[in-house]
Formats: sequence, C-alpha cells, structure tokens
Amino acid sequence: MDTPRTRAAGPAAARHAFAPIATIAVDAVTPSSSGFTLTGQGSDRMQYRLDVHFELPLDPRTRTVLGELLSQSDLTVYRRTPPPPPPA
Repeated sequence: MDTPRTRAAGPAAARHAFAPIATIAVDAVTPSSSGFTLTGQGSDRMQYRLDVHFELPLDPRTRTVLGELLSQSDLTVYRRTPPPPPPA
C-alpha cells in the first residue's frame, strides 16, 4: 500500500545502499498509549530503545498478540549510506 508514509522506492533510492546500524535482541516490550516501547541489547552490547506508534486504536486482544510477537523478536536498524561525492 502506497501512503505518504510508505512509498515504493524509485530509481534514485536504488542507487544508495542501506547499511546496518544495529541488530537488537528485544528484551522487554512495554505498552504505551498509542503503541509499544521496545528495549534490548544490540550486538554491540549497547542498550537500545525503539518506540512504535500506531495511528489507529488497538483493541486489548490485538495489543496482547502484538506485544507477545514483538517480545520474541530481533530488530535490525538500517540507515541509507550517503551518496558519493560528485567528481571533482
């Protein structure tokens, strides 16, 4: 689904690779008013926190199922590598 938040990558996006920043083993999932807060230790032994927010309300059953799934997950965070400098 193409929405303002999720767009298909175009040709320009394909030219720039994504590099992993951290792989995180989720240790705890805490519900918040509009989603969850995930915390865990990365492969670099640093602590990380990720806030996940939903724009639509979650019923209690869905919130429970999502919390269980997220608590048994690992995350990898990627960042787009900067484009190469123009030739001099």
